[in-house]
Amino acid sequence: MKLKGFILTLLVVVILNACASTGKDEAKPVKSTDDIKTLVNDYSTKNKNAQNASITSQQLIVTENDGSETSYDLPKGEFFVSIAPYINKTHPCMNHSLTGCQGELANKEFNLYIEDLDGNVIQDEVVSSPSNGFIDLWLQQDKTFQIKIEHDGKMADLKLSTFEGDPTCITTMKLM
Repeated sequence: MKLKGFILTLLVVVILNACASTGKDEAKPVKSTDDIKTLVNDYSTKNKNAQNASITSQQLIVTENDGSETSYDLPKGEFFVSIAPYINKTHPCMNHSLTGCQGELANKEFNLYIEDLDGNVIQDEVVSSPSNGFIDLWLQQDKTFQIKIEHDGKMADLKLSTFEGDPTCITTMKLM
């Protein structure tokens, strides 16, 4: 009788531990900043495929086609954000899906201007959105920026912060 009780207790412990597992790998550091940026770009531009690749303020999370999931820490001091300026159509978004989000203005040129709150110009150039309609940016972490985007005589501006927990997917910049 004691043996049956022991086996039953052992079975319950094994089942509870299995249920408590998240099924997620621990975050894996990537060898270099360039490696993680290349990986993010490859998923964003569809040079690399996965069931899903999304990005939070801290990690790139990749779910492979077989269902396995791997998380990668983002480069220290840097923040990834992807912006989809729009005229007519948008979608709500918090954490950008590199493999799923689709912006309205794909393959378009934009005048992009970014400055920090001290007035330092971070970027002032013409950029192009790829086929997903998003403009991918790496900005300094833990700062606030003023961003202006122009296209075809229409403009949008936004104050954007890059603190832990801030959105990595900006779909609220309506060009008017």
